Amino acid sequence: MKKILLIEDDLTYSKIIKNFLQANSFEVIPVQKVSEAFTCIEKENPDLIITDYRLPDGTGMEILERAIQDYPGKPVILITNYSDIRTAVKAMKMGAFEYITKPVNPDELLLTVKESFKKQSSDQESNAPLQNTSSRNANAEGAYVTGRSAQAQKMEEYIQLVAPTDMSVIVLGESGTGKEFISKRIHEKSNRSKGPFIAIDCGALSKELAASELFGHVKGAFTGALDHKTGDFESAKGGTIFLDEIGNLSYDVQIKLLRAIQERKIRKVGGNTDIHIDVRIIVATNEDLIEASKRGEFREDLYHRLNEFSIHATPLRDRPDELFDFVDKFLNESNQSLNKQIPGFSDEVIEIFSSYSWPGNIRELKNIVKRAVLLTKEGMVQKSVLPVQLVLPEYSIEETGAAKDLKSSFEEQEKSLIIKTLEEVRYNKSKAAKILNMDRKTLYNKIEKYSIQS
Repeated sequence: MKKILLIEDDLTYSKIIKNFLQANSFEVIPVQKVSEAFTCIEKENPDLIITDYRLPDGTGMEILERAIQDYPGKPVILITNYSDIRTAVKAMKMGAFEYITKPVNPDELLLTVKESFKKQSSDQESNAPLQNTSSRNANAEGAYVTGRSAQAQKMEEYIQLVAPTDMSVIVLGESGTGKEFISKRIHEKSNRSKGPFIAIDCGALSKELAASELFGHVKGAFTGALDHKTGDFESAKGGTIFLDEIGNLSYDVQIKLLRAIQERKIRKVGGNTDIHIDVRIIVATNEDLIEASKRGEFREDLYHRLNEFSIHATPLRDRPDELFDFVDKFLNESNQSLNKQIPGFSDEVIEIFSSYSWPGNIRELKNIVKRAVLLTKEGMVQKSVLPVQLVLPEYSIEETGAAKDLKSSFEEQEKSLIIKTLEEVRYNKSKAAKILNMDRKTLYNKIEKYSIQS
């Protein structure tokens, strides 16, 4: 019997999920906190981890990072609220198997659990070596879609232009816009296409081990360095190395990266000899690195070395003419993977898709289409099977505006939700924190952040 660790602090919700999974022949171990989860992982060695994002003493991202670092290959499913879509997309980039949104649909949960075990068995049977944890999902969304809009055509023109060169490239864009796919397309159109394409999510690298992962280490270089390790730069010889979320690298590692770019040499952690590297470097970020350099968080000289050429990934809400190209693609993929024959979407659903602002971009669209196909028994996909966030007015394009800052939009929604909840419980912060599924300290911090008067 497969063993599942469930981390959920809402006891009623936890019990419902536990009973459902046990009824489907899974053993479920429920815990409520991050600290309890770490202990349980070491003691019970579960086959699968299902974790809520918001927990009393931390977040599900901490559990994901620990699983990636210490238990590579162990699938993690993240449960999020609709307001955490961008976090869920980031979790997928880091190596989460999948995310599902609340309220959890039982059929969707069961399918996702079974798919995680199916993939696990497939990996074990093939005896295929695990890829870097940050790039396990590199092909999860299928083939690259060029797009028909003027922006997409311009981006494709840039890709064709820069691909044959060895110039370093920065790909800019929000989470879920396909920055890794753009980078991989540059690689495939380059003279290095027969070489490896190694993708690393810098946000998933611990500060202590980032240099070792990227540049390697020699035996005995630090506690736990029991053997020599070949780093990602060395492994990418003759190909391309893709560094996602480049702004997360520590200052010390940034210095080593700058030297690697300037001199085309690296030195392993604990080593005393230089190693020549032959790689093309492509990086991606959703941060403003110039602003980060002004704050002293990112080296300006490294930024200019990396930014020999830049490409902007357009968010899905600004690509209305291409939205249904992706919808049709994901519908066909979902029908195939779920063994269904859903013909399409009702006019009402098409209108909802057209007016939604897609904060999670292409990744969110793919998940929503697959979920809708799963929940549709026959005929066209109807509004009733769509997640709640798609029909909320604050997520419509008319409300948010294509040019409106996405972070500000989320913060306004969060502030509004906190105020509404506090008013409903007559400013009882303990009750409000429980309803909002956050600890009291987090709630107090947000009350101070948004200058909410009680």
